[in-house]
Amino acid sequence: MNERLITHLRHVDLAVPDYDKQFEFYTTMWGLEPTVIDDGIAFLAAAGSPEQYSVRLRRAAEKRLDLIAFGAATPADVDALASRLGADGVQLVAEPGKMQTPGGGYGFRFFDNDGRTVEVSTDVEVRPHRRVEAGESVPVKLSHVVINAPDPEATVAFYTKHLQFALSDTLMHPRMGEMMWFLRTNVFHHSLAVARGPHVALHHASFEMRGIDEYMRGTGRLLRAGVEKVWGPGRHMAGNNTFSYFLDPHGNTIEYTTELEHLDEDTWHPHLYDFSDPSVADQWGTANPMTEFVARQSFNDPDRGVFVAPPV
Repeated sequence: MNERLITHLRHVDLAVPDYDKQFEFYTTMWGLEPTVIDDGIAFLAAAGSPEQYSVRLRRAAEKRLDLIAFGAATPADVDALASRLGADGVQLVAEPGKMQTPGGGYGFRFFDNDGRTVEVSTDVEVRPHRRVEAGESVPVKLSHVVINAPDPEATVAFYTKHLQFALSDTLMHPRMGEMMWFLRTNVFHHSLAVARGPHVALHHASFEMRGIDEYMRGTGRLLRAGVEKVWGPGRHMAGNNTFSYFLDPHGNTIEYTTELEHLDEDTWHPHLYDFSDPSVADQWGTANPMTEFVARQSFNDPDRGVFVAPPV
């Protein structure tokens, strides 16, 4: 098996028609900090993360997921991964080269099997960051990204074969079969998950909070402000993390979480969890029930960026 060359999740990039409303929400309400703002594009950082940004917002005529970005350890690893993908017939958007985004670095982009743009980079300058203090209900970092796929088995196979992601756990339902796969690229239970959905789309992006108190304070702040809640607050079985899902102004599901499980990769064996058992979806029993209506809210709109690289 090829050596794993991806080290971690960096950021998720979103394009939206109402850029001003989205910018206001992610800064004032969600708790991210603008680091670089240009004409119709903003790079938003999480207070406790060394990454230059966790979310990039871009003004566009149509809503889309621009890309998901991951890190690698060295330029040699970036080159090796690009070479490996090219040899396997994966379509590269751009060959490895100097990055033009904040923090610079060296990286490349490619399309996954569903046509999403994926970026891998290294040597990005570390952003000055700080310890998030007790009681601060702002994100520490981007935790994980979940994607919808109409053929999720093929998407899981792509990420495990080409990028060496490992399967941590799977969710299934007696009527619907296997429905979600949790994939890791380090000791965290998942950096990426793949959900069975009717079309290619972003399912949700999740942000790690400092602890349970800060997670609940953030959840309460959004509820008091009237932000539409999808599901939560509760604690999942797979990953053992807390969850509160909300909709951003353009209908993307985003999550506050904390305490995502760290695995011993040498001894971990994936579970097959039946989420018709309410304790699998929510160990605490505090969240609203996981119904088909709740699930549909995370289907999102069909992604308009499939096999179309973002302009920046």
